[in-house]
Amino acid sequence: MESPSSASAASQVDFYGFLDRMRRPAAAGLFRSIKSFLTLDDPSAEADGARVQAFYAAMEAAFREHPLWANATHQEIDHALEGLEKYIMTKLFDRTFGASPEDAAADAEVSERIGLLQRFVRPEHLDIPKVLHNEASWLLAVKELQKINSFKSPRDKLLCVMSCCQVINNLLLNVSMSNDRTPSGADEFLPILIYITIKANPPHLHSNLKFVQLFRRETKLVSEVEYYLTNLISAKMFIVNVDGRSLSMEENEFQMHMETAKLGTQICAASLSSPQGSATSTRGLQKQTDTEGSRFPFMDSETESLTAAELKQMHRLYRQVVTRYTSLSKALRKLSIDEDQLRASVDDDS
Repeated sequence: MESPSSASAASQVDFYGFLDRMRRPAAAGLFRSIKSFLTLDDPSAEADGARVQAFYAAMEAAFREHPLWANATHQEIDHALEGLEKYIMTKLFDRTFGASPEDAAADAEVSERIGLLQRFVRPEHLDIPKVLHNEASWLLAVKELQKINSFKSPRDKLLCVMSCCQVINNLLLNVSMSNDRTPSGADEFLPILIYITIKANPPHLHSNLKFVQLFRRETKLVSEVEYYLTNLISAKMFIVNVDGRSLSMEENEFQMHMETAKLGTQICAASLSSPQGSATSTRGLQKQTDTEGSRFPFMDSETESLTAAELKQMHRLYRQVVTRYTSLSKALRKLSIDEDQLRASVDDDS
């Protein structure tokens, strides 16, 4: 299979070659067919997907019978179909990409969840061996995946996925060769792809994957392409359904990390929303602390007056406080917020 970089250049050649032929007088009938198809009503992504695939098949037959492609090779017909796909899907993009409220909600859910996971998930949580830790390769893969939202054609979006996955695959091959390891398979490829997807948090991930699945020519979603696309879909599903066991940790630890990440996100949002954001978020935390104060009934009690049962309850509450304090301190350190300054601002507001 051709490399993503050469495929990207070929995509441009196919597209402009297709447009050049469509401008010829002999192509007037074909052009009218395409224009007529683009005026279809009743937008629905799934229904459009079936209609578009049927149109690809019909146009392939029309190209093969047309004088402009007389005696054309299979490759030349394929180039024309690539140009056709890019042309019609660029024209239909606004109608077919993330067009439903459900798609928009799914995109938001995936993006928000990845944003939380970014704050605490590390390679070891996905059981990625240290020998495969390579920040340079990972960064390159992240950048390739983040490009997916910059294109409007299914092929170009898919090339971004291919570029990302081939960076990972090359890393696995290089490590296997240099360390005399058994070539890595899906057991090591998928965890790295999941980690890359979390690091990248590509915009509209759900809609991009759906768009490629529905509108890329079905005959092209085979072999290595199908394998990489399926793995990215699996990575997205892992992220949507992730829990403690998925990340090799206890469920209560996972939930604690998620709550801490949410708190960190809220603090960042409050800080960015106004010049007084830091003080505003601090007052919010103070109010929350005041509200929770009723849950700690022994603040003003004398030690000698407590029963054995009350001492046991106080010890349980103490452990909760320490756990929350530790989590909050970690969140503040990740956000580069000075803990002493935060406490001082709380005192000023009280």
